[in-house]
Amino acid sequence: MKITKYPQSCILVDVGSNKILFDPGILKYKKEYFDVFNDCDAVFVTHKHSDHCNVELISSLKKDIPVYSTSEVAGTYPELRNIKIISQGDTVRIGNATITAVKAIHGYQPKMRGNEVYENIGYTLSDGKETIYITSDTICFPTDIKADAICIPVTGHGVTMSAYEASLFSKETGAKVVVLTHMDNPAFEVDYTYIDKHFANAGIEYTILEIGEQLTIG
Repeated sequence: MKITKYPQSCILVDVGSNKILFDPGILKYKKEYFDVFNDCDAVFVTHKHSDHCNVELISSLKKDIPVYSTSEVAGTYPELRNIKIISQGDTVRIGNATITAVKAIHGYQPKMRGNEVYENIGYTLSDGKETIYITSDTICFPTDIKADAICIPVTGHGVTMSAYEASLFSKETGAKVVVLTHMDNPAFEVDYTYIDKHFANAGIEYTILEIGEQLTIG
């Protein structure tokens, strides 16, 4: 499998001949991405926030590209005509890839009032050999999920895990590849020294991919 990183939390995963897109949002989106995204086989959205769900973009993709997300996303954006509602525990098969919706808990802080997330899901994607875990914007919680690679936020601010929690959470999953996400919002300053410190303390190596940079898993 191959991961390609796009802005904020957007990840494109190639599994054989299939391309699966996660969380295409509005932050730093460029029109040059459109042809790549329009060639995908499915879109998966974790929650309703616009940095994960670019409604204008998703609505303009080919009509036969299915979009999977929560009932909250469907209710918030009725213009997403091809949306298929999924919940924690549901599984979708795309070619040789099995995508499972898993638990995620979006954080809250007062600046979010009126834009709270009540339905949030992460995803695991497996090709039968390796598993990639896309956590969504989540705070820390007990999990038994095991993965070869994890895409995880580290910006904290009451919205997601901080680097301290993310390092321990990543270690618990057993992931050998740790890709940091959710780092493109200027409202949430990234403290690279803090990240280095806590991932080093946990004995975990991490990767920050540039936009468009690719990484092979397995």
